[in-house]
Amino acid sequence: MKIIGEKINGTRKLVAKAIAERDVAFIQNLAKKQVEGGASWLDVNAGTHPDREADDLVWLIGLVQEVTDVPLCLDSANPAALRVAMQHVKKTPMINSISGEQSRLRDILPIVAENGCEVIALCMDDKGIPATTETRIEVIRQVFEETRRAGVPDDKVFVDPLVMTIATNTEAGRTTFDTMRAIRAQFPQTHISCGLSNVSFGLPVRGLINRTFLVLALDAGMDTAIIDPNDRELQAAMRATDLLLGRDKHCLGYTRAYRAGLLENKA
Repeated sequence: MKIIGEKINGTRKLVAKAIAERDVAFIQNLAKKQVEGGASWLDVNAGTHPDREADDLVWLIGLVQEVTDVPLCLDSANPAALRVAMQHVKKTPMINSISGEQSRLRDILPIVAENGCEVIALCMDDKGIPATTETRIEVIRQVFEETRRAGVPDDKVFVDPLVMTIATNTEAGRTTFDTMRAIRAQFPQTHISCGLSNVSFGLPVRGLINRTFLVLALDAGMDTAIIDPNDRELQAAMRATDLLLGRDKHCLGYTRAYRAGLLENKA
């Protein structure tokens, strides 16, 4: 499984403060730690007002690229900010995200296609997040019609089935897993991604829920997740699950992680 590091997100209070105060060290430390934790991409979300989002996004991109060459995941629903940001990235980024919403297909999908980006596609449309697996798959079928028409290969699309919080709907996990299996069956070349921490919102011992969700999601077909790469227990669960599902050839990923001291908590 591959990791999209989630930490550089302006909706987080400390990150928002760092952006407002132009705290270079704070942002660059977040970037370096996530890369050390094994992130394949770093999500970069300014989370600021549309009038200043482009400037803040460019500032973040510059800082991160000074300390790592890991590709970025540009996290914005603002097409103007994304177009500006594309002029400053050193490597082709992932874009987070498109969906079945007509405005995103109209304004963001062309940026994806023109630049050969990988893209996260959310299982939602202008009516919101569908309640059932069947209706989510209907939405994502429509999204694939548009991505294919735009010339975006299926293997550059990372479908996010959108997990909802268990605290308000105890069927949310099952719906997500069923959606993942349906996506894997109908679109075998695509990837499946998830921002999994939402599942545990409002409940105690959230880490336990997140780790268990991760294990079940990997079994259902997920191959990418937006997570904290420095969550050692989550990482250990991920590596052990990949091993047991036969996705870790010759057990190399697991044994390398063990030698690097990543599988057990530090004393």
